[in-house]
Amino acid sequence: MTSEPEIRISEPICAVFRRQLRREGLKYTPERARILDVVLGLHGPFETERLIAALKEHAGTGEARVSKATVYRTIKLLQDAGIIQQVLFNADVAHYQLAYGEQPVGVLVNTDTHEITQFDAPELIEIARRQCAQRGLVLHGQRLVVYAAKA
Repeated sequence: MTSEPEIRISEPICAVFRRQLRREGLKYTPERARILDVVLGLHGPFETERLIAALKEHAGTGEARVSKATVYRTIKLLQDAGIIQQVLFNADVAHYQLAYGEQPVGVLVNTDTHEITQFDAPELIEIARRQCAQRGLVLHGQRLVVYAAKA
């Protein structure tokens, strides 16, 4: 892929996150906002350590660092809000990906090598929309993960 796919959002992600935080009796802190911002800048599946490294780079701009505990708690909150989802590529390391918004991208996982590759699949959005419409639902996001190995 040469360019990042367009992501269509049906509602601002920060509004979705704020609503989840209110349900939990929590506040939308600058640290949580920064984590959300960095997650949105990570293209494709990511590990917690990659997120922490990106936050450290972000902190190089003069912003305070975010603790690992805050990162882990916020990942759980982002999952609960439906913004990210955990995807199982292997049993050793948890990976996450953006789950909110329409994005015509699939992920291919080579189960022999654990290599993760994104691929363009614009037809995914239409399939997801059609399936939701048939059930009287509104699409908020979709992702396709394909697991494959050599024959």
